[in-house]
Amino acid sequence: MGPVRRANAQVTARIGVLEPHTVRWYLRYALSYRDVEELLAERGLTVDHVTVYRWVQRFTPLLIDAARPCRHVPGNRWFVDETYVKISGR
Repeated sequence: MGPVRRANAQVTARIGVLEPHTVRWYLRYALSYRDVEELLAERGLTVDHVTVYRWVQRFTPLLIDAARPCRHVPGNRWFVDETYVKISGR
């Protein structure tokens, strides 16, 4: 299970199913509040865009806190795909 799914599972266990998924759609896919409202309406749920805004404001910090322990720690080695070298001023 990836870090995002683990974080989502932790938050879902604490508060319920609908709100974290709605917030994740908003954050992950860069949707507007009205777009998320429309997605929920397609699934038969009537939710106002202001409610989606409130959920985002309330649950984003919880998702951040739940995902923090799952983050990858950068190491000492970095790998570069392309290298640019200046030779004779060109």
